[in-house]
Amino acid sequence: MKTLLIKGCHIMTMVEKEKPWIGDILIEDGRIVRMAEAIEASAGTGTVIEAKNRIAMPGLINAHNHASMSLLRAFSDDLKLMDWLDKKMLPAEARMTREDVYWGTLLGIAEMIASGTTAFADMYVHMDAVAEAVQDSGIRASLTRGLVFLQDDGGRRMTEALDLIDKWSGAADGRITTMLGPHAPYTCPPQPLQEVSALARSRQIPLHIHLAETREEVGKIREKYNQTPTEYLHELGVFHDNHVLLAHAVHLDQEDIGRLRGMRGGVAHNPVSNLKLGCGIAPVTELLSQGVTVGMGTDGAGSATTLDMFAEIKAASWMQKLHYGDPTVLPAEQVLRMATIESAKLLRIDHEVGTLEVGKRADLILIDTNKPHLSPLQDLHSLIAYSATGADVDTTIVNGEILMRNRELTLISWEEIQREAAVRAKRLVEGL
Repeated sequence: MKTLLIKGCHIMTMVEKEKPWIGDILIEDGRIVRMAEAIEASAGTGTVIEAKNRIAMPGLINAHNHASMSLLRAFSDDLKLMDWLDKKMLPAEARMTREDVYWGTLLGIAEMIASGTTAFADMYVHMDAVAEAVQDSGIRASLTRGLVFLQDDGGRRMTEALDLIDKWSGAADGRITTMLGPHAPYTCPPQPLQEVSALARSRQIPLHIHLAETREEVGKIREKYNQTPTEYLHELGVFHDNHVLLAHAVHLDQEDIGRLRGMRGGVAHNPVSNLKLGCGIAPVTELLSQGVTVGMGTDGAGSATTLDMFAEIKAASWMQKLHYGDPTVLPAEQVLRMATIESAKLLRIDHEVGTLEVGKRADLILIDTNKPHLSPLQDLHSLIAYSATGADVDTTIVNGEILMRNRELTLISWEEIQREAAVRAKRLVEGL
């Protein structure tokens, strides 16, 4: 039996309204088996981590990402959205090979592990390569083959999507789950979208789809169908008996928010990407008031540049406070829950991760508070939400396996990833 004992840390469980406390955490065979003020190491205890001046909290869960776009970081910033997409992103992505996707995903995973993310939801192409990177790195992920139905491809994309689900669901010691991924309302006409939705419903597979990220998307759907993008999905029955992860959901009117009330799944809020591309501010406060689950993601590094979820936590809270002129909206504990247990609900893994509780999988991080900007230790939720960064994460653990300790990656080689990423990124962007 593999055991891990973490001693003397501040424990921030993220169970609603549960206050942080100081104690020990005992992990056996990948699960939390005991949390108490003091747990003595026994003869059979494996690794012991002395965690004084550390805060233990659930690992952050990135509910929307395109991890391999890390290869396209910082070569197309400060552009208008369509210029960014048409002149930079799409031409570079067209050059991507399966091997590029593998190494780009590993680069993204290395950044996520180093900044406290223990699980992520990914939508892209060459998803076998993404799955292999997840398997090799020890992280947890929900994987989706993006489905665009604007041209007839003979069913190739759909075949790849179903092969991913059949081959990888439950793989890597249960760390990999899968979804079906119709890309967005404007790339999925009614018939194929209804067919994918019906298939998801019959096989009880979650859906992962972009929604209303830009004003341009809203205009396209209005012009073509005389509906909002949310209305379009609603009228086609996408939300009926399906668990749906909606990425972005920036441009929603009051009727749209009402259409999402009671849905299974919810919204993955991506504040940094939305800010950086000038997309707008998602109506997070109204969604929460209607009982819609709202988690958090980064989007790809091609748009957000960073995959540091602590940047998203700050941006999410500050945007809502500024938008409503009210410093009480989206307080620290709530926004931290969005980045942990609420995102876990979107990935449909909240029964296993997202809070620190006995019986759950040991996906957690240790934050080093022995730093000027994390002193003094007063309200820990506020301290972590508003002052911590990914660089403050000292240790990252998934399924009871230490993926980073003392800021050193343990299962993957940063030097090798850095070398491969540099060569591949240069080829992808050359001349663009």
